[in-house]
Amino acid sequence: MFRKVLSRRSLMLSGAALVVAAGLVQPAAAVTPQEIKTRGKIIVGIQGDNPPWGFVTSAGKQDGLDADIATLFAKELGVQVEFVPLEVNNRIPALTTGRVDVLFATMAMLPERAKAVQFSKPYVANAIVLIGPKSASIKTNEDMAKFSVGVAKGAAQDTQVTKNAPAGTTIRRYDGDAASLQALASGQVDTIGGNIFYMDRVEKARPGEFENKLEFQKLYNGACTRLGEKEINAAINTFIDKIRANGELKKVYDKWMKVPVPEFPASLEGISFTAN
Repeated sequence: MFRKVLSRRSLMLSGAALVVAAGLVQPAAAVTPQEIKTRGKIIVGIQGDNPPWGFVTSAGKQDGLDADIATLFAKELGVQVEFVPLEVNNRIPALTTGRVDVLFATMAMLPERAKAVQFSKPYVANAIVLIGPKSASIKTNEDMAKFSVGVAKGAAQDTQVTKNAPAGTTIRRYDGDAASLQALASGQVDTIGGNIFYMDRVEKARPGEFENKLEFQKLYNGACTRLGEKEINAAINTFIDKIRANGELKKVYDKWMKVPVPEFPASLEGISFTAN
């Protein structure tokens, strides 16, 4: 009898463990615009230390291009915005586990990411580059072998440096943009993989010493929602079309990028802008 009871208890515990485990891997419940309106706020994942995209001011306010775009979207929905600052590696997990409703978080639109999240239409353009000393001769990918390279782990620059650097190149991976930039500023690495807006921060840390050396990839950034969330994806796409047309996107670009708004592609290979 004791053996039967123990066996039954073991089965129950095993079953409960399976339920818990299943719950951990199941995608978060869908969030619709109406649910967000009912709640009265939208929870936005954003980068916390990557100007001009997303950063926290000395007064504790979330600011930057992505913050302005997200605030405009919240206004479109008629709700408040709550920001959750995230490191590069935490962006997609924060979305897929339901910690945030949407990512406006410097999310480069890459086919491998599109398998995990739903991208919107693009709202900003970027490029992945290698930044190195002005005194260094770095004209081709092969030249990278002579230098150590720092990157933010899991970011687009990590992917591109890993792809383009010759075998044997020293690549040091750091937890986020701020850490990789600090590694360059402090001399822990010779060069750094970043985006076209890194130079402003590098220049402030070590004026006149560095420049963009190589360009690896042109990119576009989109907002991200969970796979299958058709209503919120459609709402974001309608919003992006609206701010392109009414000049709001240009105002944000003028404020943060100080370059003209680019022409955006109607499609990108391996990436759907519309939830299925």
